[in-house]
Amino acid sequence: SLKFCLSSMSQKPAVLTDSQQPQQEFAHSIRLDGDIILGGLFPVHARGERGIPCGELKKEKGIHRLEAMLFAIDLINKDPELLPNVTLGARILDTCSRDTYALEQSLTFVQALIERDGFDVHCANGELPIFAKPDKVVGVVGASASSVSIMVANILRLFKIPQISYASTAPELSDNTRYDFFSRVVPPDSYQAQAMLDIVTAMGWNYVSTLASEGNYGESGVEAFVQISRESGGVCIAQSLKIPREPTPGEFDKIILRLVETPNARAVIMFANEDDIRRILDAAKHNNLMGHFLWVGSDSWGAKISPVVQQEQVAKGAITILPKRASVDAFDRYFKSRSLSNNRRNVWFAEFWEENFGCKLGMHGKRPGSPKKCTGLEKVGRDSVYEQEGKVQFVMDAVYAMAHALHHMHHELCAGYPGLCPRMANIDGKELLAHIRAINFNGSAGTSVIFNENGDAPGRYDIFQYQINNRSTAEYKVIGRWTNELHLNALQWTTGNSSLPASVCSLPCHTGERKKVVKGVPCCWHCERCEGYHFQASEFTCELCPYEKRPNQNRTGCQPIPIIKLEWHSPWALVPVFISVLGIIATTFVIVTFIRYNDTPIVRASGREMSYVLLTGIFLCYIITFPMIAAPDVVVCSFRRIFLGLGMCFSYAALLTKTNRIHRIFKQGKKAVTAPRFISPASQLVITFSLISVQLLGVLVWFASDPPHTFVDYGEQRTQDPGNARGILKCDISDLSLICSLGYSILLMVTCTVYAIKTRSVPETFNEAKPIGFTMYTTCIIWLAFIPIFFGTAQSAERMYIQTATLTVSLSLSASVSLGMLYMQKVYIIIFHPEQNVPKRKRSFKAIVTAATMTSKLSHLAAERPNGEVKTELCEGVEASGEWV
Repeated sequence: SLKFCLSSMSQKPAVLTDSQQPQQEFAHSIRLDGDIILGGLFPVHARGERGIPCGELKKEKGIHRLEAMLFAIDLINKDPELLPNVTLGARILDTCSRDTYALEQSLTFVQALIERDGFDVHCANGELPIFAKPDKVVGVVGASASSVSIMVANILRLFKIPQISYASTAPELSDNTRYDFFSRVVPPDSYQAQAMLDIVTAMGWNYVSTLASEGNYGESGVEAFVQISRESGGVCIAQSLKIPREPTPGEFDKIILRLVETPNARAVIMFANEDDIRRILDAAKHNNLMGHFLWVGSDSWGAKISPVVQQEQVAKGAITILPKRASVDAFDRYFKSRSLSNNRRNVWFAEFWEENFGCKLGMHGKRPGSPKKCTGLEKVGRDSVYEQEGKVQFVMDAVYAMAHALHHMHHELCAGYPGLCPRMANIDGKELLAHIRAINFNGSAGTSVIFNENGDAPGRYDIFQYQINNRSTAEYKVIGRWTNELHLNALQWTTGNSSLPASVCSLPCHTGERKKVVKGVPCCWHCERCEGYHFQASEFTCELCPYEKRPNQNRTGCQPIPIIKLEWHSPWALVPVFISVLGIIATTFVIVTFIRYNDTPIVRASGREMSYVLLTGIFLCYIITFPMIAAPDVVVCSFRRIFLGLGMCFSYAALLTKTNRIHRIFKQGKKAVTAPRFISPASQLVITFSLISVQLLGVLVWFASDPPHTFVDYGEQRTQDPGNARGILKCDISDLSLICSLGYSILLMVTCTVYAIKTRSVPETFNEAKPIGFTMYTTCIIWLAFIPIFFGTAQSAERMYIQTATLTVSLSLSASVSLGMLYMQKVYIIIFHPEQNVPKRKRSFKAIVTAATMTSKLSHLAAERPNGEVKTELCEGVEASGEWV
């Protein structure tokens, strides 16, 4: 600051300084007079080394950007529509790319707001000094690096000075509670991170690594990417590596080798500076990993040539992002016209001149070793390479944003007043900030300049890919854009076609497989097939199909299990039907024969009434085969219930009655000559139908308690392979019901067998005791074989077929045995030997019993005497008994 004292001798003001000589007051800053002063912060020099604050000059990032601010101020001051009658001035400082140095420099902006105490300072004549009033800066344009902007923003907010950055993109600067006076015309890295995540998602990549240069830009950029990817849930981070500020030899090779440790994560998200990018690419080339990595670079890579020089093959296919920008042609004309003579306001322009043209200006030039002297006639763009720096557009937009906000404020406070009115003599920073946040105008590139509630500009990015064209030359090609959503065109990959390379932890599961996610890494999974009767219910779950269904072929859903029944053309049906048909024919033939010869001695001696009952039972045993094989329905199931045990009941009730009659006759004959009761045909029929009625009563109770119906049994053929599963249409006859239905008939059969054993000694010339005995013995053998076959196949897949065939064949065989043993011989005599079917004289009951007794004695004597003797003694008695009873 300046202090003026009045000399008692000359009465002229004397100028004093706190620490610098007067001629060097603005040696490290640019000052332009104006009604309103704007501050500017630019990295004119690089960071110094070994304690020196500033290093070499930065031609593009420093001088180009600085001149862009001066150019924008010139345009605004010449614009009659924008801030008419108001001149903008500037105070521009060099940050030297160092946050602490920038903080010291920015104190210049707040000097006018600091109250000074001059009572401890006196001039030589003892009078109090007069302090020169410093320029009051109403707003600051800058800074470039995010770390510098953060440092400066912390002090500017204390004095309520609005700040607009043209290059700082750190996400933390969006925190409106800490950096409430900070705004920027470039989108924050959070938008960039979102755009990069959208690129990764569009590529179908879900497993990536991140790589950041140590520092605020790299670390905050990666942090934003990781945070957004975690919130979206679609992308996982394999590794997150950091490049040190001062990397040791071999550090980049180590980083590349660490990236290769997760080979599936081919995509690498990079927030790194130019030099680190170049050295990473060189390390990948050195380790022969060209084409392996899929680079996705931030705006620090953008469309720059320096990182990819001599690294074309390893950088091929890299996707980079850059805030949407355009070259300002007016600035090109302006900058190319700058010379040493017409640009004296830029205190660093002489240094730029020497650096740009490689020459030396006089004895005090900054390039003492240069052999070439500057003539001053050199021309930018003619005698040197010139390309507009990428942030020039944003610098001009930041200056214009300040100007538009001041214009709106002037219009509101000084309506119709030329120049600054008293109300704008002291501009309120908070009020100015409100106008800054409310602006909306077309910037230097033709795109709108607006701010959100956090002071951030909207995200607008160009997407580039580094491609090798048909002429084998590499270039950055615009492949899309991002404005809150991604729009991509065709890309080119190292494979030579547009097919997308993969960067995924796990390949997608096939249809019918579920993902078993690795704990803590949602993008990595193992594929497990939905086994058995499970289907793929969702991406991560298999569920069991309903009991009556099975998975479809690709296991994406369930389909009904096919329902089967015993078909007529099945071998399991053909054999029982064939036997049954033969039996029905034979039984019908016997019945017809008996009816035709109903009054012949053989038919009458057989007991006509009981024979017809027995033949009816045999017929029913054959006929049950058909409802057992027919497709189940209510009628068929009803027939099965009725006739399943009824045929056997008819047969064995009749046989039991006959054997019981024979047994009682001969038992009574040994005691008395009177005939036993209930041996007449009518009595026999009553006894038989009484026994049959028990079976019918049981069936009636069964019908009443559980009406017949059908059901589908899905358990019998529920095989391990669902493809072979079948549902079987059945009648509701369980194994227990079957046992109960046949149990009474089997009880009759066993009882009949007992009586057959008791009457085994009756002579074969008397009635049918012995044929009945043989019938019952054979029948018992059949049903003893039936039981293990029927119940032993309960777990077989062919259970329905085996059990149905076994049951029907057993019934048919039982009927066939009865038919063959009891009636075939009689039918044979009736048909082929009618001469034997003649009546003989009748005898009394006493004669019959006497003959039976003599025959019994004959049997006992036969065991004691030689053959012939017994016959001689009892011959007459035996001959006398030879009559059909």
